[in-house]
Amino acid sequence: MKLKHVIKSQQFDRDLLTEIFNTSQQMESVFENGQSKLLSGKILASLFYEPSTRTRLSFESAMMRLGGRIITTENAKEFSSAAKGENIEDTIRVVQSYADAIVIRHHESGTAEKASLFSDIPIINAGDGPGQHPTQALTDLYTIQKELGTIDDISIAMVGDLQNGRTVRSLCYLLSKYKNIKVYFVSPDVVKMRDDIKDYLTKYRVSFTEESNLLEVAKKVDVIYQTRIQKERFSNNPEDFEKAIGKYIIDESVLNVMKDKSIIMHPLPRLNEISNKVDSDPRAAYFRQAKNAIYVRGALLKHLLT
Repeated sequence: MKLKHVIKSQQFDRDLLTEIFNTSQQMESVFENGQSKLLSGKILASLFYEPSTRTRLSFESAMMRLGGRIITTENAKEFSSAAKGENIEDTIRVVQSYADAIVIRHHESGTAEKASLFSDIPIINAGDGPGQHPTQALTDLYTIQKELGTIDDISIAMVGDLQNGRTVRSLCYLLSKYKNIKVYFVSPDVVKMRDDIKDYLTKYRVSFTEESNLLEVAKKVDVIYQTRIQKERFSNNPEDFEKAIGKYIIDESVLNVMKDKSIIMHPLPRLNEISNKVDSDPRAAYFRQAKNAIYVRGALLKHLLT
């Protein structure tokens, strides 16, 4: 199966996931041994209307390590023609003339999909508001496979801001492709997982429960996927942010009850939801997870541009 754009997690079936992950593994060897010329002559345009460190830099690094080049704007909301009122349709129509693929992050859900309707070159969704972040979900799934040796038959706790968390939403869509998955949603009441994801999991017979006691859940699961409470999503309800912040923190008390072979993941950046004391524990996989992003995004670039 060949993708033209990467917009949402639902585009990926299990066979394609296996192909992408096999290529990601190849990318590890390619990048560790120096620079490839696979994408020589190709140009990636990165349009980021929201702040980003890991996503933008890992895409740009992967492109350069594969022999390609980048044109970029770090803050397209302020330093592109969007500041003059240009709509996304016109921006895409123009930028596609300058590049071979566009990676876009935007503050509004659905923007990447809209952009794909006006583009003759691949559009990659690097996060659209509280909507989806498919390339992060692919990175997460690849990390689980590397760390645990399998994705089938695992249990995972998703913790924190599940209502606005595009990473956990995207990951739920991908987990539905695997067998015997158990999901525990652990969140403050004001940021519970939205019904559309719960309905999707029900449709595809993925077992899930909503829980409030992180310590009890931590004893059971193979993966704790922690997320931050996203202050930027609470501009209209600042009181809800105060209700949610600091309720679930991974510290030594959580480590003490976790299984020996389980892992802790986080899409980063973190605030105070994982204690720095956790970093030295071998079960803390979030920095390895961040490194895996360059391999997965390199694999996607190869898939789209060769």
